[in-house]
Amino acid sequence: MTVIFVGAGPGDPELLTVKAQRLLRECRVCVYAGSLVSPQVLSLLPSEAERHDSASMHLEEIVTVFRRAHENGVDVVRLHTGDPSIYGAINEQIRELEKIGIPYEVVPGVSAFQAAAASWKTELTEPGGAQTIIISRVAGRTPVPEAQSLEALARTGATLCLYLSVHKIGEIANTLSPHYGADCPVVVVFHASWPDERTISGTLEDIADRMAGTEVSRTAVVMVGRALVRTGEASRLYDRTFTHGFRQGE
Repeated sequence: MTVIFVGAGPGDPELLTVKAQRLLRECRVCVYAGSLVSPQVLSLLPSEAERHDSASMHLEEIVTVFRRAHENGVDVVRLHTGDPSIYGAINEQIRELEKIGIPYEVVPGVSAFQAAAASWKTELTEPGGAQTIIISRVAGRTPVPEAQSLEALARTGATLCLYLSVHKIGEIANTLSPHYGADCPVVVVFHASWPDERTISGTLEDIADRMAGTEVSRTAVVMVGRALVRTGEASRLYDRTFTHGFRQGE
């Protein structure tokens, strides 16, 4: 018996890995991350599969499901949104599994920031501008290390992809504007790849006003950076004068 931490992807079931789809279709016991997992993904589970919504469960209750399945010799699909390695809270579950000797594995998935970038149809990097992508969040009920505060990250000039933070969009804009400039592009993608996906774009100067009245206060990714407008310099990769290991430049 194995507990398999599976990335449910951003929402669209076609963005699941082939392995994740197979595991869901064969699943007998599933513990899933509540409303964060799209109904379309959950629909892949067999009708007779045992389902547990972890949104209302504490760690000990989740582990109890693992134990019971282990005693019955049944694998458990522990379904997390996006990719389990990003804000998946899997480490505490893994520690408990190791204590009681239950094997586990992790199946990666497409993360929401990737789906958000795909929705906006852009790269998050650009030559000469942004060669670094930072995935982070602003401090809330769970603190952020001081060295990783939004103010500290802003000094890098990297493309920022902020999770769990859209409800603080005004604070984000005020903190980033001195470093990125008030005219820096911002794109907020709610429910990236879901049927009800919604995108709000603007600049650090006006994004808070554009967000007002949208009722988007969770399950959204905030992307900030100059790369979002696709006006940066071109890559040398396809420059006709550039020589590399597979092509001689003219």
